[in-house]
This record gives sequence, structure tokens and C-alpha cells, in this order.
Amino acid sequence: MSIKNNYIKQLELALDKFGHLIENGEILKTPGGLPQKLRLYVIDNSIIDVFLSPSGRYSYHWERRHIDGTIYRHDNAPHNEWSDFDTFPKHFHDGTNNHVDAKNSYISNDPVEAAHDFLTFVEKKFSEGK
Repeated sequence: MSIKNNYIKQLELALDKFGHLIENGEILKTPGGLPQKLRLYVIDNSIIDVFLSPSGRYSYHWERRHIDGTIYRHDNAPHNEWSDFDTFPKHFHDGTNNHVDAKNSYISNDPVEAAHDFLTFVEKKFSEGK
């Protein structure tokens, strides 16, 4: 499935299954018109950005620094500092970009399933009073 089609499916999932959390979303494009990332607008004025690349790199990023100083991100950037993780290069930033807060990432390799996994995490954070 193309990156654009994955973004479309992820957006449909976000609005259909997580509409109580996601107000809206859009596919942001490069100046040349190629899909760059999916941006989801969360009800608390935070944003979720999903980035998928043709090479298989990805990032599922929930930006909350302007609200409470936190970020949550699953990505597979192969940074050496994560090489000791069982799931390397996959890792999860649990609140910060610091190594001490990073964990193994077990998010699905399928982009639509991964979006579901990540949005389920966001939903859980909301239910915990985030």
C-alpha cells in the first residue's frame, strides 16, 4: 500500500474509532505535493504526527510539550544509543527524549495496526487523566 493510502486509512481509523479524542486530521504535503505526514488534532489541543517513509522508517509522535512538557513517540530511527534495546532500532519515548525514559517498542510493523496501537495508548493516557 502506498504511503498516501496508508495515511488515508490511518486518518479514517482515527476519525471512526477514536473520534472522541481526535477532532480532525490532514495529510501534510511537501512543496512538490508528495504526502509528508499525517497530522491528527487531539481534543486537548495537542497533535499527533505520523511519518512514514518509502525506506520503512516511521514515527508516531504525540506532541504535548506545550501542555505538560511531554512527548510520546514510537520510531525506528537507528540511533546507537538505543542499540542495547531488544527491539532495536524500534524504541518508544515515554514522556521525554531522554535515554532513561526510552523503552522497547512493540508497536506493529503494519502502519494501520500501528496507528491503532498508538491511538489506543493515547486513549489510555486520557482515561488516566492525562
